[in-house]
Amino acid sequence: MAKMEVKTSLLDDMIGVGDMVLLEPLNEDSFINNLKKRFDHDEVYTYIGSVVISINPYRSLPIYTPEKVEEYRNRNFYELSPHIFALSDEAYRSLRDQDKDQCILITGESGAGKTEASKLVMSYVAAVCGKGAEVNQVKEQLLQSNPVLEAFGNAKTVRNDNSSRFGKYMDIEFDFKGDPLGGVISNYLLEKSRVVKQPRGERNFHIFYQILSGASEEFLCKLKLERDFSRYNYLGLDSARVNGVDDASNFRTVRNAMQIVGFMDHETQSVFEVVAAVLKLGNIEFKPESRANGLDESKIKDKNELKEICQLTGIDQSVLERAFSFRTVEAKQEKVSTTLNVAQAYYARDALAKNLYSRLFSWLVTRINESIKAQTKVRKKVMGVLDIYGFEIFENADNSFEQFIINYCNEKLQQIFIELTLKEEQEEYIREGIEWTHIEYFNNAIICDLIENNQTGILAMLDEECLRPGTVTDETFLEKLNQVCATHQHFESRMSKCSRFLNDTSLPHSCFRIQHYAGKVMYQVEGFVDKNNDLLYRDLSQAMWKANHSLIKALFPEGNPAKINLKRPPTAGSQFKASVATLMKNLLTKNPNYIRCIKPNDKKAAHIFNEALVCHQIRYLGLLENVRVRRAGYAFRQPYEPCLERYKMLCKQTWPHWRGPARAGVEVLFNELGIPEEEFSFGRSKIFIRNPRTLFKLEDLRKQRLEDLATLIAKIYRGWKCRTRFLLMKKCQVVIASWFRRYSQQKKYQKIKSSAITVQSYIRGWKSRKLLRELKHLKRCNEAATVIAAYWHGTQVRREYRKFFRANAGRKIYEFTLQRLMQKYFLEMKNKMPSLSPIDKNWPARPYLFLDSTHKELKRIFHLWRCKKYRDQFTDQQKLIYEEKLEASELFKDKKALYPASVGQPFQGAYLEISENPKYKKLKDAVDEKIIIAEVVNKINRANGKAASRIFLLTKNNVLLADQKSGTIKSEVPLGDVTKVSMSSQNDGFFAVHLKEGSEAASKGDFLLSSDHLIEMATKLYRTTLSQTKQKLNIEISDEFLVQFKQDKVCVKFIQGSQKNGNIPTCKRKNNRLLEVAVP
Repeated sequence: MAKMEVKTSLLDDMIGVGDMVLLEPLNEDSFINNLKKRFDHDEVYTYIGSVVISINPYRSLPIYTPEKVEEYRNRNFYELSPHIFALSDEAYRSLRDQDKDQCILITGESGAGKTEASKLVMSYVAAVCGKGAEVNQVKEQLLQSNPVLEAFGNAKTVRNDNSSRFGKYMDIEFDFKGDPLGGVISNYLLEKSRVVKQPRGERNFHIFYQILSGASEEFLCKLKLERDFSRYNYLGLDSARVNGVDDASNFRTVRNAMQIVGFMDHETQSVFEVVAAVLKLGNIEFKPESRANGLDESKIKDKNELKEICQLTGIDQSVLERAFSFRTVEAKQEKVSTTLNVAQAYYARDALAKNLYSRLFSWLVTRINESIKAQTKVRKKVMGVLDIYGFEIFENADNSFEQFIINYCNEKLQQIFIELTLKEEQEEYIREGIEWTHIEYFNNAIICDLIENNQTGILAMLDEECLRPGTVTDETFLEKLNQVCATHQHFESRMSKCSRFLNDTSLPHSCFRIQHYAGKVMYQVEGFVDKNNDLLYRDLSQAMWKANHSLIKALFPEGNPAKINLKRPPTAGSQFKASVATLMKNLLTKNPNYIRCIKPNDKKAAHIFNEALVCHQIRYLGLLENVRVRRAGYAFRQPYEPCLERYKMLCKQTWPHWRGPARAGVEVLFNELGIPEEEFSFGRSKIFIRNPRTLFKLEDLRKQRLEDLATLIAKIYRGWKCRTRFLLMKKCQVVIASWFRRYSQQKKYQKIKSSAITVQSYIRGWKSRKLLRELKHLKRCNEAATVIAAYWHGTQVRREYRKFFRANAGRKIYEFTLQRLMQKYFLEMKNKMPSLSPIDKNWPARPYLFLDSTHKELKRIFHLWRCKKYRDQFTDQQKLIYEEKLEASELFKDKKALYPASVGQPFQGAYLEISENPKYKKLKDAVDEKIIIAEVVNKINRANGKAASRIFLLTKNNVLLADQKSGTIKSEVPLGDVTKVSMSSQNDGFFAVHLKEGSEAASKGDFLLSSDHLIEMATKLYRTTLSQTKQKLNIEISDEFLVQFKQDKVCVKFIQGSQKNGNIPTCKRKNNRLLEVAVP
């Protein structure tokens, strides 16, 4: 058998009794005391078998954390302390693993915590089922449907700040893996009368207050609303604000939830417009007016509210106004229109408000179902969660039609609860092979028949009364009840034929009383007929259908004139009866799980337990009846394995390990303990214990045995601990002793080693000093011998060379001195060398006069060397430029005054972009050779000395002159025909190009030109001519030179002119033989 696993059981550390089936003795007082004891210790959940009793703590408890979810996940129902998570997990695992559809029925009166319980169930299922983007979206939509339905269907009552005023049943659909696919919501009997009137101390539905508190000013303006609650007659002012409730924040939550569920923006806007219209309907007031025929009619006092309602809903104002003032009755082919008095007009207004809101709520449920329904068509598993109003009994005969309908629903739920509980009990007995004995219990089918019988039931008679012609009142309905139900044992009325109630003063004449399974309830008959009829005048339905508002039009399909149905609509009672029948049929197909919610006090306060109130709820929930049914056979049952694990220490044969089947071990255990055979039975997989006293006896024996085992374990543990401590101390002593011995030996060794080292050092020192003395003595002897030998050898050498030394001594000294001076000079020059820049003229001063020529030559060599180093850095392009500059220097330096200004200017050559400028395309096409220089020059006219612009082009073989405007070549001279270039020595740009006599180009004579780049043009012309003709071009620099003009020679003379023309030279023709150029 596997090693025992320590688990927390329902019976461990029990506060009171965790399962009421085990309560002993079983009566109402012990039942309440057990609940109170557990409630005082924050144990708000208690079991009745598989039923969970939940008491509202009215405060937050730390028992719903994610850690708690994991604690109860995949655990046996009775394995841990009672919790709503245990029931949720049991239902979910049965659905997932056993393929059984489940339903969770949550009942209890208003304020008992039904809504919170349903939220906890859904949140637990959402937490333990699968993950994934699509699954998470489905879970989020299912969870977010709650805030929307709560806002529109919940209200603050005297019993509960968040009371559900409708019944809700949600079917959550799962796939085969247990992942949610979607859901379907059904709603039952919305308390629409709350829209127009609320009891004192209560509020209307939450959504009205949330819109006014949380909507922006702009949104309120669109809805024609104001933020002040007092402006609206449908809102009770005495409880408009609720402590601890933030309506503004809840409004934002609702809008976000609607978006998550899948409402479109225009749908959300339409919903809030309908809510605003309902609010404003309550502000319409009527005044009486008398007609000529003596009939009273009503008129609307202030039409501003009506106008704004029509603007919101898109209804024609005159149509709605007429619908509030007249009523049309149709019978076959006849139509009769009658006026409405003030009371009837107010009735029509309130009926429209109630119908508009209730239909909006039903549309919301349908719209949510469209969003959350399963998208796949595969077979689905279903878990239903029913959150419905509990049994209601008001004091002072305040119970009306709503309470009657609610209590009828609870009678049906009690009936199905008893049937399913007995059925489950019987099935378990049969499954385990235990003999089934009939259980006596109260069958409330007779009460259900009193209410729902199709012939003599109260609902059938109410419908019959509402449909019959003639005067129909609540009194006539009560008379009919007194006639038909007088002999029924669960019906009581003072007006019935039964004489036993004639003198019952606790039963007013206008009331009747039904003895429900939960107790007697007295109903005030007033309002039964009107509430069951739930009439809305056809005129109002047709007015709503005519609205331009798509949602309102969809809410009133019967208003369509093309689909007029003269058949009377079904009554509220018959509709609810059909809904309950459908619900019961649905529940019978599923495995039920029950949560019974109890409210501990009417003050909605924590830590208060009102025993009288709890007792009242226990009675009408039938909890004691439930316990008796559960205990009618066997009070406790448990599988063999956990039973053997829990009690095996009570028998020597089963402790500590049982080798064999678990059932055999339980049989040995019970025989050893001597428990009477009539107190238990063996099923196929479980042990059944009849009396709780037997179980408590087992628990007492186990507790005593655990104490003995704890003592034994403590004794063994103390012995083990002492032995372990002794062995540890012994081991420590051995270790300490060995460490001490090692330490002492180390100290002794170190002391001996230190002494030996000291002796050795002294001996080595003595030997070293002795050796040192010997070496010093030997060294002195060697040095003395060396000195004596040196002196002796010197004497011998001097004797040998004395005769030679005297003859060459002066020359040798001189040469040595010069050598030393030269060495010193070169070493100093090494450290004083100037920079490598060719323009750096610094040079160290010569130290000695006899080194003057050497110093200068060294300077020249260094300068040539650093120039070469500098030149080596040039590219080919840079070398060409410097060669041209050097050529210009040789030609014009100190000869032409214009030269210094040209030194710093780079020679560009192509001053005109001949190849890129489209203006010179013709010129570019005419010139095939590479252009060396392209520049605009001024050609001097031979006749008057005036200048004309020309383009000067120099190629490898020719000199060309072209027209600047047209680009036409005027003259083309081969370089071989150019003989000389003449220019002045002054600061001007005039120059003459002399041509070879007799050549074709010389027919018109020489060229006299002026340019801003004279030096560059003359230099390039000189170098190009030299390169092509291998002859140097003659460059003549003179202030007077002759120029050949056709057949005449003209003298060009340069003179110093005045500054009146600025810095520009001027040229004038003096006579036929003289051309004078004035240079400023």
